Amino acid sequence: MVVDVLGLLIGIIAHSAAIQDRDGAKLLLLRVCKNADGSERLPQMKVIFADGGYTGQLIDWVEQETHWRLEIVKRSELHTFKVLPKRWIVERTFGWLMFWRILNRHHERKHDTAENIMRIAMIRNMLRFLTRKAQPAKNKKAA
Repeated sequence: MVVDVLGLLIGIIAHSAAIQDRDGAKLLLLRVCKNADGSERLPQMKVIFADGGYTGQLIDWVEQETHWRLEIVKRSELHTFKVLPKRWIVERTFGWLMFWRILNRHHERKHDTAENIMRIAMIRNMLRFLTRKAQPAKNKKAA
């Protein structure tokens, strides 16, 4: 899944468990970075953040194929919970998707069906965010 800094969906791909995450990332990034005619899709994007599972040759591949920079956000301590900058954004997006029972009980046989259900869920979330009324500021009582 590729999301922007707000956690809104840019691209998603579902693949079988037989495909390594790094290889799946290549498929996703090619889908996200180029239009059908070969033109650049997101010219303003410069940096992608990922967790430690995407280290290795993928960093060089991203630079060559997409002209983006892949930065790995590493954990400093293994056995403690700590919110890491940039990495929590995609985790929050996964949390939003898990509110949808159909995604929580993933039983689709086709990968494109799973992808489309996730897109529909994110469309609903984005519409909810866009149509939400602004919360009035709480008045502080003078002492």
